[in-house]
Amino acid sequence: MKTETLKILPMKRDDVEAVIKIEESAYGEHHWSSASFYNELSNELAHYFCAFNEQDELIAYSGCWQILEEAHITNIAVSPEHRRKHIAEKLLINTIEDCYKNKVKYITLEVRVSNTPAIKLYEKYNFKSLGTRKCYYQNNDEDALIMWTENIFYDKFKNKFEENTAKLKGKI
Repeated sequence: MKTETLKILPMKRDDVEAVIKIEESAYGEHHWSSASFYNELSNELAHYFCAFNEQDELIAYSGCWQILEEAHITNIAVSPEHRRKHIAEKLLINTIEDCYKNKVKYITLEVRVSNTPAIKLYEKYNFKSLGTRKCYYQNNDEDALIMWTENIFYDKFKNKFEENTAKLKGKI
């Protein structure tokens, strides 16, 4: 399947309205508010990006906090009509590249135990499940897997990362 040509740029205040629409479709009534995103954009530890398609439509976004040697992915969401096109994967790659640039060694996140596509994506990039947070999600008390990478500067991680990004480029 051919992936979409994307432009990934840092999130700006003008992007928040479109991000909220994706947020609502991805997370339902328990989504982040506009104020949450505006706060993140003024947080020097927060790194948020938006993916735009060829028509300059904002179709996905991602965010993480980078604190010293660790990053915590807060969200990756893709609008429903653009899913299954490797867009989340491209945003994950962008986040990892940003971590490399900023000398962040470890990346963590929480993901719903039922979100098999996301879990498989993270596992593809050498994230490992190291436990669960019981009743983490407010809308249905679903558990979250806690996933971590090893040091992303280790050869094992870097080699897998480079292999995956090369394969993805072959699909574009």
